[in-house]
Amino acid sequence: MRPPLIGPKVMPMATFGQSEAVLWYSIIPGCEFVCEKAPVLPGKPRLLDQVREAIRTWHYSRRTEESYVAWIRRFIIFHGKRHPKEMGEAEITAFLSGLAVKSKVSASTQNQALCAILFLYREVLKLDLCRLEDVVRAKISRRLPVVLTRDEVRIVLEQLCGTVRLMTTLLYGSGLRLLECARLRIKDVDSDSNRITVRAGKGEQGSGHTPSCNG
Repeated sequence: MRPPLIGPKVMPMATFGQSEAVLWYSIIPGCEFVCEKAPVLPGKPRLLDQVREAIRTWHYSRRTEESYVAWIRRFIIFHGKRHPKEMGEAEITAFLSGLAVKSKVSASTQNQALCAILFLYREVLKLDLCRLEDVVRAKISRRLPVVLTRDEVRIVLEQLCGTVRLMTTLLYGSGLRLLECARLRIKDVDSDSNRITVRAGKGEQGSGHTPSCNG
């Protein structure tokens, strides 16, 4: 039979903050024993944290991660914060159709939302979806893009200076994306052959790509 106990004394242990030992002293001198609390195990990551982890596993860009997480959060809120496992094709169709009918989003925006939701179900929840045939598609814009003439581009470049001018010239002359240009290093620019090496481009596809510069 254990001796009666008097007051606990908390003794932190080297367990990285996950548990502590409670040292109990008996009324008999020199008799003491240690009773450890059960370690606090980390809980299962929240859904959006699981989405972020899956996106980083696929090496998607940070902007894609932010966009996908935002669309998935919006999808959940649209249906009263129900868990996606409780929803299916009907709820996805209602959400995407609402974007086109009520929010009047563009076709590319609706497609981005669809990609985010498909990623959630296929890569995070590991659930297969049937074809989404009843989605009201957003209208594709038929407007022609506005293209500046060379003289207009020259006027714009003349108003810039320093790093901004250099980056703008590279963007115009080589067709680089903004982040690709911002990540360039000196060794990526080959002035002798008039080429620029792009490393880890959009989607982390390939080890490098070398578009030719236009002058």
